[in-house]
Amino acid sequence: VAEVVGGELGAAAVPGEDLIEHLLIDSRNAVITPFTLFIALRGPRHDGHRYIKDLVAGGLRHFLVMDEPDAALRGQANFIHVPDTLVALQQLAAWHRSHFNYPVIGITGSNGKTIVKEWLFQMLRGEERIVRSPGSWNSQVGVPLSVWQMSAEHTLGIFEAGISKPGEMDLLEPII
Repeated sequence: VAEVVGGELGAAAVPGEDLIEHLLIDSRNAVITPFTLFIALRGPRHDGHRYIKDLVAGGLRHFLVMDEPDAALRGQANFIHVPDTLVALQQLAAWHRSHFNYPVIGITGSNGKTIVKEWLFQMLRGEERIVRSPGSWNSQVGVPLSVWQMSAEHTLGIFEAGISKPGEMDLLEPII
């Protein structure tokens, strides 16, 4: 993960599983396994770094962070330091996407993205094994989390992408 996102793995890395299967951004919905990576996102009203101590106490061992962790946590978990965790999440999802060659449908627009995605799913689910955006996960965070669900068992992807300001589609396109 550190190599893919251009991050630096903290010196006091914890040995163990190096396979990441789950991405976690919300500590309230914690899937704590040896294969889970928590991405400490920061926004105008939240900061995922505030939850790291509790997640480590709960058994989580892999973190993607911008801030240096509390000194007491070093040696208890793996911390990959990056300048921007959102950018790193998007890079990780684009890297994951590059491992699959089946067709992907991208849906965008001002209105109707979710309903079009669901109609396509209903029409094609008998012929294809489809991975799709859950609900309306079409944001700068939702798209990478949706694409992370891609696996070799699928034969088609259907993802929606929304934008809220200029330039955002340029960030989502390489992920989808």
